[in-house]
Amino acid sequence: MNFIETRGNDGQRPPSVSFSSAILSPMSSYGGIYSPESLPDLGDDFLANHADSDYKTLARELLAAFEIDIDGDVIDAALDLYDHFDDPANPAPVVRVRENLFVSELWHGPTRAFKDMALQPFGYLLASLAQARGENYLILAATSGDTGPAALETFKNRDNVRVACLYPDGGTSDVQRLQMVTEDAPNLKVIGIHGDFDDAQSALKMLLGSPRFNATLKEKGISLSAANSVNFGRIIFQLIYHIHSYLELARQGVITLGDRVYLDVPSGNFGNALGGYYAMKMGLPVEKILIASNRNNVLTKLINEGRYDMRGTQLVATTSPAMDILKSSNVERILFDLFGADRTRELMQQLDESRYYELTTDELEKLQAIFSADYCTDEEGLDYIRSTFGNDGYLMDPHTATCFKAWQTQAGKAIPTIAYSTAEWTKFSPTIAAALTGKGGMSDIDALEAIAEKAGIAIPPQIAALFEKEIAQKTVIDKEDIEQEIVAFLGA
Repeated sequence: MNFIETRGNDGQRPPSVSFSSAILSPMSSYGGIYSPESLPDLGDDFLANHADSDYKTLARELLAAFEIDIDGDVIDAALDLYDHFDDPANPAPVVRVRENLFVSELWHGPTRAFKDMALQPFGYLLASLAQARGENYLILAATSGDTGPAALETFKNRDNVRVACLYPDGGTSDVQRLQMVTEDAPNLKVIGIHGDFDDAQSALKMLLGSPRFNATLKEKGISLSAANSVNFGRIIFQLIYHIHSYLELARQGVITLGDRVYLDVPSGNFGNALGGYYAMKMGLPVEKILIASNRNNVLTKLINEGRYDMRGTQLVATTSPAMDILKSSNVERILFDLFGADRTRELMQQLDESRYYELTTDELEKLQAIFSADYCTDEEGLDYIRSTFGNDGYLMDPHTATCFKAWQTQAGKAIPTIAYSTAEWTKFSPTIAAALTGKGGMSDIDALEAIAEKAGIAIPPQIAALFEKEIAQKTVIDKEDIEQEIVAFLGA
């Protein structure tokens, strides 16, 4: 399978590239990214044939359907990293919370967040490609809290790869920050910036496309790639768990294969939702994809009104910080798939230049045939956490809580909904403790202990150990100094 450019070809690059080329060099012409030239059709029998498959078997068959140019033994070794999750046979369990509402728990990996589902195998693939080619790579990662720890975990101490991870100082939870700044592998550099996630992501995209920065790396014999979901290597692993979750409902007797379901996705950079969209196009029986946002609700306005409008808008710090994003990179792949490269380039140029674009009536109808959206305030999120624990005995993080709002307002049919839980309760403990105890302002460690006592559960050892670790990464800089800091790291 080949990959093509979302904004069209500028004549300076090949018109299509292989999967390995797309993940090693994820940026394309006119500042665009890569999308698959076509998607495999799973056919009528695929779901039935995998009704009893474990996760790795399903993943292997889905990757085979894409015909990616990666050796089978490398794919097998990458998928074996799921053996380090809580349950290797089922790394993403699906739990019933209410009638017709089921939660797919994507956080049972090493960093306790859903990014492990994709970054664990993706990191192995990318490092293996670099080693096989005898090339050295700098992997850039911008994080609102979960991508960073997962990227650092998967790439640490791997040969031929170094990682520079950008995070907004003060814009993550303490646990997320500690997961990053306590990493001491010599091939990792963690950089806090004065700014928000959009600043970090913009810096990443600027560096990926910067002739000067790339020339500097070339002098050092280093190529450039990215661990964010601008890289399709992330997305291909994210679509797998949507199909797995559907099959889990069938195994539990909730649905019969062929029944339609809602997918309910907390959305920031839209990669999780994009995986669901691709699964739907490949044949997964999906009624609609429900997009849950927080107060940074640009996606809600796009889907409900057809306007992507960041004019006069400032990023709001919320209790669901991994979703504190205004410019969602993977919306571009949806635009490309629905409207083509020329229209996508036009819309993205408008967004870059004017912080705004508007869809036509016909375009909005096409978007709304697939997606519905709503947003959840912090206060509503706290109430969902409190009531769901009190009434249903289910403990969830504030990102998962936003899905409950979208489910209540957007699931118009009485059919099962799969909501995606993107982080364990440990990642955002002060917010959850405030919801359960009514006491705000706790430190992370005090909040973890309060929740553990209230819920009668133990703090996972890998989380508890963070508070005893030495801080190894102390860099916090202005965003204008990022390039200089990274170059200095590469010179070490």
